[in-house]
Amino acid sequence: MAQAFGIVGLEVMGKNIALNIERNGFPIAVYNRTYEKTEQFMKERAQGKKVYAAKTLEDFVKNLEKPRRILLMVKAGGGVDACIKGLLPLLDKGDIIIDGGNSYYKDTDRRVADCDPAGVKFFGMGVSGGEHGALWGPSLMPGGDQGVWKHLEPVLTKIAAKAKGEACVTYCGKNSAGHFVKMVHNGIEYGDMQLIAEAYDLLHAGLGMSNDEISATLGDWNKGELESFLIEITSKVLAFKDTEGSGKNLVDVILDKAGQKGTGKWTSQIALDIGVPIPTMTAAVDARCLSSFKDIRVQTSKLFNQVIKPISGDKKQIVTAVKNALYCSKIMSYAQGFHMFQIADTEFGYGLNLPENARIWRAGCIIRAGFLDRITDAFKKNPKLPNLIHDENFKREIADRVADWRQVIKLSAETGIATPAFSTSLAYFDGLRRERVPANVIQGQRDFFGSHTYERTDKAGIFHTKWTPEHN
Repeated sequence: MAQAFGIVGLEVMGKNIALNIERNGFPIAVYNRTYEKTEQFMKERAQGKKVYAAKTLEDFVKNLEKPRRILLMVKAGGGVDACIKGLLPLLDKGDIIIDGGNSYYKDTDRRVADCDPAGVKFFGMGVSGGEHGALWGPSLMPGGDQGVWKHLEPVLTKIAAKAKGEACVTYCGKNSAGHFVKMVHNGIEYGDMQLIAEAYDLLHAGLGMSNDEISATLGDWNKGELESFLIEITSKVLAFKDTEGSGKNLVDVILDKAGQKGTGKWTSQIALDIGVPIPTMTAAVDARCLSSFKDIRVQTSKLFNQVIKPISGDKKQIVTAVKNALYCSKIMSYAQGFHMFQIADTEFGYGLNLPENARIWRAGCIIRAGFLDRITDAFKKNPKLPNLIHDENFKREIADRVADWRQVIKLSAETGIATPAFSTSLAYFDGLRRERVPANVIQGQRDFFGSHTYERTDKAGIFHTKWTPEHN
């Protein structure tokens, strides 16, 4: 009997999403370039399940029902291209290749064009949720041909995470929309993680709170407006005891060099390309890069006799202020991400649905958080909202907390604790709420040295000034 769905790639994510699909009633065929991995999967995870193990791509394709639906769960980049190259000669018109990896959205556009002459539909889909999400319900961000979406929708709706009874999957839009949405998701994820790390640093290095105290504090925060997967797991990370005999909390012996796979960097790069400010996310990328220069940081700390000045004052009030600063900064990060969606939609013609983008992140994905319900509602109420902070509810919450936010930035500067994501989030807010910013000075400079011209506030037209007798 032909299988309903095919999965190529049996690393952690591939194995788990394969089992998710099979568990939800769709017999599958699996293929891995190294057959030993397929055998291991069949022996350890797939015994007694409706799974066909293919030894070759030809065997794999032959055992799929038509039109074939093939999900690639392989390493982004060359691995995806190699799979496409191997599959195309074996497929028929109308067959579907789905890329479920963290692919660069421009690569997805190219692959759509590469597959089109053969009549094969290439479909990009962001998948978030890690190993657990892949098995029990990820957030899915599919994009491409809308007819293909209709064909995939019954399967994807079944395997996606559920929030309030709704599947965390939606059609994101045309062409590479799915991978673009996933890229921005990951940029927001970078921002969230950096903001939480900065809050930890202020409480730990500044206030002298222990890891266990901060863990308990985050546990309390997770019961309110900051409720989120990342707050939850950070609380657990901070409380975890080292099992290697150091006698410390494990976080204290983890080297302070943060890794990255590139999706956050892509978000910053593309935001620059399309002219959207996303300073919170970019600060998070920069902070990870800075962390990698451990040797230079050690040398510099000695050169400048690094001393963190303890934060003094009412401890309970300061903890609350940090909480409020974290919440306001988090709002700014999401506001930047959704503004990026709006500009990209105009630039690329995706047809993005902002309320739906927020809705599908409520469960399954890494940035799932309680306040995504309210972001969904904000864009449902006003799909043309210029910026998330224009929503009355978010506007009120920021106004109630901005004094604490400013206090935290002041304390971080006085103590010598770097808070780049907190600080740039506040700068974004202050810049966005200014009716007049000092860009007039920059325009004057540009016209002086390069005759770049400027506009005036009191009359229409484009102007150039002869600033000195030497100017033309």
